[in-house]
Amino acid sequence: MSFSRPNFSEATNTRLRLKDYSPFSGMCVTCLDGCLGYCEIAKSAIRGREFIYPQPYGKITSGSQKDYPVDFSHLNINGTCVGAFGVEPDPDKATFPAVNIETKIGDIKLRGPWFTTGLGSTFIARDNWEGVAIGSAIFGTMVGIGENVCGVDPQAEFKNGKIIRSPEMERRVRLFRDWQRDGYGGIIVQENVEDNRLGTLEYVIEKLGVQFVEIKWGQGAKDIGGEIKIPSLEKAKQLKDRGYIVHPDPDDPIIQDIAKKGGIKEFERHSRLGMASLEGFLKRVEELRKIGAKYISLKTGAYRPRDLALALRAASEGRIDLLIVDGAGGGTGMSPWRMMNEWGIPTVYLEALTYKYAKLLAEKGKYVPNIAIAGGFTMEDHIFKGLALGAPYVKLVAMGRATLTAAMVGKTIGELVKSGKIPAEYKNYGEDIEEIFTAVAEIKKIYGNEEWKKIPPSALGVYGYFDRLAVGLKQFMAGARKFKLEYISRDDLVSLTEEAAKVTGIPYVMDLDHEESMKILFE
Repeated sequence: MSFSRPNFSEATNTRLRLKDYSPFSGMCVTCLDGCLGYCEIAKSAIRGREFIYPQPYGKITSGSQKDYPVDFSHLNINGTCVGAFGVEPDPDKATFPAVNIETKIGDIKLRGPWFTTGLGSTFIARDNWEGVAIGSAIFGTMVGIGENVCGVDPQAEFKNGKIIRSPEMERRVRLFRDWQRDGYGGIIVQENVEDNRLGTLEYVIEKLGVQFVEIKWGQGAKDIGGEIKIPSLEKAKQLKDRGYIVHPDPDDPIIQDIAKKGGIKEFERHSRLGMASLEGFLKRVEELRKIGAKYISLKTGAYRPRDLALALRAASEGRIDLLIVDGAGGGTGMSPWRMMNEWGIPTVYLEALTYKYAKLLAEKGKYVPNIAIAGGFTMEDHIFKGLALGAPYVKLVAMGRATLTAAMVGKTIGELVKSGKIPAEYKNYGEDIEEIFTAVAEIKKIYGNEEWKKIPPSALGVYGYFDRLAVGLKQFMAGARKFKLEYISRDDLVSLTEEAAKVTGIPYVMDLDHEESMKILFE
């Protein structure tokens, strides 16, 4: 069987002429001379590199379509009807609303064990930042400003090749801070190779007072640096002048001529590949601390196991606050489609390795930082499983696409309500924002009958989604009789297949509790 589906996908707006196709190649079983060309091969013949990427750019996020041999659905959450951890085993006290899902990274308090990471310079991240930032701030979790935000900002100002002002970065930081409440949550700002050269972290620490910064080695969605598409020749030239790799070359006279005629409608801006090393990482950590960074994280991607080992050692020796491990299968606003599906170690496999390596470090008496796992997480069961599979080292789950989805839908429904064009899907709930968005009930408790109206529907969408995750996670934890996050363990999971048991080290369901069961039956 094939785990992949090459040559056609709704992500690239491609399809096949026939229903029957080769599972390996993805081609129609018969390719007809005279076909107009609907598949990726055909579209690439006409438009070339444009069909490397999901479409339409700037309006979508996309995630891997590959059906990996083992994923979180191959694990189930163990329930029990005996006892309680973290609360008195009393039916009147051990209720799911009593579950405490708050946690901390250093002195940063979080109302739930998840956050949003790496929303960088893509248009979709920029256009939906308001909802993500405000919703996250009100709920009380962290949100990450990703790579290249300063470098792509058309209004950014530079001096001697270094950033001295970025209105877009200032906007992103300000939106979160304006709505942050009770000291919960925080902003993380990330740097890649270009950000490092431009002095982005120096700028946000010294000028904007950002305390939590992140060194980026990679991500789960792609094995190259970040990329966006540029719709204009002038913007492409600006980014090339700022030091980015831009394809096709906007300074090439032939390219300029074709672009002006409309034959080239987009340019790609690429970041350079980072060259990770233990020495370089430790040096950078020291530099950041000297200029005022209070918290430091490292984000690494779905690389081979030895690179994961390097990331854990670097995080340990640097004594950083957070290591984010991002597995293949996650999503992004703009990654090569086939790369998103066909490279890297999927999340469950990568987390199993992370647990193994972290445990070995701990057994040697080495420092193990807080670890966050990322790569395709969307629902409360995913969060529970992500925490349990890597327990006690994995303390957080990081998300990207899911939070953006909540913000985008909240924004869209809000606009439709305002225009009086409420979709039938939601009209049965009411006629205005207060009736349609359940988040309003909680938000009004916090801000009162008038102040809550300043909050955009996109942020209400994020808050409503996070509230659902919180309640759902509490229910799963109550069912496992774990009333605080610190009690979640690998013992709370069971493998449904022997292959999953082999990959994760989590017992196969038919072997689970065997010795204890025999004692109960016969002693």
